[in-house]
Parts: sequence; C-alpha cells; structure tokens
Amino acid sequence: MQTRIEALPDDDAVMLKLTIPTQPGRYAGLAADPRVLRVLALSGGYSRDQACALLARDPSMIASFSRALLEGLSGQQTDEQFHAQLDASIRQIFDASVEKVPAGG
Repeated sequence: MQTRIEALPDDDAVMLKLTIPTQPGRYAGLAADPRVLRVLALSGGYSRDQACALLARDPSMIASFSRALLEGLSGQQTDEQFHAQLDASIRQIFDASVEKVPAGG
C-alpha cells in the first residue's frame, strides 16, 4: 500500500479505512505520509469493547465504526434506553480515538 501512496502526486490526498491491527502503530508509516489525511479504523468484527481497546493503543488511527456503534441498540428499548446506550457508545468510541494509551497499557 505504501508504494501506491508514494505513487500519488504530491497534491493528492487520501483517507484510508483499514481494519484495526493487533500490532499498534502498524500503519504509522502510512499515517505520516503528507498525502494521507487520516487512517480510519474499521471495527473489523471485533466487539465494541475489543475494537476500542485496540484503537486506544494505536496513535495513528481514529474510529470509523458503524457496526460497533450500533452494538447494544434495539427497537425494543425505550427512547431513554436507546439514547443512553447510543450516548455511551459514542463516548467510548470517541475516547478510544483521542485518549491514547501506551501499547503495553
């Protein structure tokens, strides 16, 4: 992928949506390229808790979760329950995107 990014003209810009790697920083080289605006993390089939834990350890990625965002939501919930669950999900995903922890932590 790095080769393809390097082949882009200097004034081009891309965003990459990639599954969160189990090895933190795996895409740091891509994220450092000036043509890469953001490296977005897909939850990749992980539960929201697992995806957020991995994301929080990766300084080069921010969340682009959809399935993980919807986890725990149900049509059977009251409006209050639904909104409370959605608010908690958004907070957890936001925190994992911006409050990074050391890879060993």
